[in-house]
Amino acid sequence: MIHCYVARGAAIQRVEIGPEGAIPPALWLDLDQPTEAERRSVEAALAIPLPTREEMQEIEPSSRLYSEGGALFMTATIIAHADDPNPTANPISFILAHRTLVTLRYSDPRPFLTYGQRLVRAQATCASAEEALIGILETVIDRIADILEKVSTDLDAIARQIFAGVAEPAVGGERSDLQVVLKNLSRDEDLTSTARESLLGLLRVVRYFTAAGEAPSKKESKDQKTRLKTIARDIAILNEHVSFELQKIAFLLDATLGMINIEQNRIIKLFSVAAVVFLPPTLVASIYGMNFDVMPELKWVFGYPMAIAMMILSAVLPYLYFKRRGWL
Repeated sequence: MIHCYVARGAAIQRVEIGPEGAIPPALWLDLDQPTEAERRSVEAALAIPLPTREEMQEIEPSSRLYSEGGALFMTATIIAHADDPNPTANPISFILAHRTLVTLRYSDPRPFLTYGQRLVRAQATCASAEEALIGILETVIDRIADILEKVSTDLDAIARQIFAGVAEPAVGGERSDLQVVLKNLSRDEDLTSTARESLLGLLRVVRYFTAAGEAPSKKESKDQKTRLKTIARDIAILNEHVSFELQKIAFLLDATLGMINIEQNRIIKLFSVAAVVFLPPTLVASIYGMNFDVMPELKWVFGYPMAIAMMILSAVLPYLYFKRRGWL
């Protein structure tokens, strides 16, 4: 599908272009999972070759950041579906060609829809393709910052859950919520690592665009450089925050595994104490269960009650001793 954002006076209008439709002069062409026919129509309209999906997935900088035929090609991996159980990260290409921004993507990150809606509702100004690119980058950075804020809140809740001791032991020994904690930590680590990968790719795009991109006028160039510097500074600060969050995740993961080990040791200790408590009664029962002909207590009237009393006493005394020592 091709979303075409066209300037109509002071307003921006969004037009849907079909596979056979003509591509009008536009500020921004958003190719969302395009078909082969849609790709060919954009290539013919702008006289540039679009990178294939396989080429977009290549990780070497020379394949992601380059200039060809007077157009700038920039690809970055951007996180998507961060609120879903299984977030994804897919490469997205930004192409500046003939005063038009082309975004080529096979995923649906929220910032693209958000920025498009802001343009249509006149909540954001956009006078050139370069401005559109900077606006998208700013929206993506804002989205990543929101994701990291949510991860930070989740980690605070997980920390309280681990150390507050509110969970009750589940049947079978381990606290069942610690398994949920491990799953949540794994998801937060995946989100944070993917956010770092996105920030790294976006920083490369910003640096390449700053070095290679030129605005039509000096005033626009100055404004764009100021916004790009702000984006680069935000990325650097978010990268520091990501490092902190990853360290916190590692600490909470170690703490969770430590709590699980403590629970397992507690269970093993209970079994050990139970084995010691029942060992003396077992010894008494074994002695009086022997079938020897000559046993003084065998024909004694009080022999059976005495054996029962000895077994109970030999079980109670270790139990009281262990309880006094705080082992139970």
